Amino acid sequence: MDLDFMLEHLPRLLKATKLTIQLTLLSLFFGIFVGVFFAALRTSGNKILYYISYYYSYILRGTPLLVQIFIIYFGLGQVEWIRESFLWIILKEPYSCAIIAFTLNTGAYSSEIFRSAFETVNKGLVEAAKGLGLNKINTFFKIKLPIAIRQSLPAYGNEMILMLKGTSLASTVTLLDLTGVAKHIISTTFRPVEVFIVAGSIYLIMTFIIHNFIKFLEKKYNYN
Repeated sequence: MDLDFMLEHLPRLLKATKLTIQLTLLSLFFGIFVGVFFAALRTSGNKILYYISYYYSYILRGTPLLVQIFIIYFGLGQVEWIRESFLWIILKEPYSCAIIAFTLNTGAYSSEIFRSAFETVNKGLVEAAKGLGLNKINTFFKIKLPIAIRQSLPAYGNEMILMLKGTSLASTVTLLDLTGVAKHIISTTFRPVEVFIVAGSIYLIMTFIIHNFIKFLEKKYNYN
């Protein structure tokens, strides 16, 4: 391995890491709202809402993320009425298509994580909230949601890491994220080993940060 070659291209890969971080943070930010929303539908007790949430989760978790990206970026552009609508302003851009695909995907996995967490909430706490006069909305936001978030931290930490690594597929729709730039460097230098070692090391460092951030939150909030 050529250490000088690796150091030469490190700044370019680090610069591309900014886009990877953006994609990850935005997808997780929107995805957590999507996940909580569909988890709430799944546990609402309404059969119609239950099946809507169930099949959303089933379809998005049962198909590859790469396929979802291609359908949103390439597939929707083939629908004429979409190209003629205001949606085309968003769907014609690879960046926004990637965000939509990543958000829907992580939202599906997050919905299962939060659904499971909601089901672990002690029913006695819910009954106590009713006894205090709290309505369903207040009970959800003040009792069920905080407890569910605390319970789901370990599993959601894994989802954050998976989403970080999943953003590498953004390069398939022309985005020059960390993986995209690594591929471009390889195409011009024909030295994949050194480039992917550097890129992989950057991913590893980001994974290490997420892992320890979740461990910190677990120690701070998962008290018994």
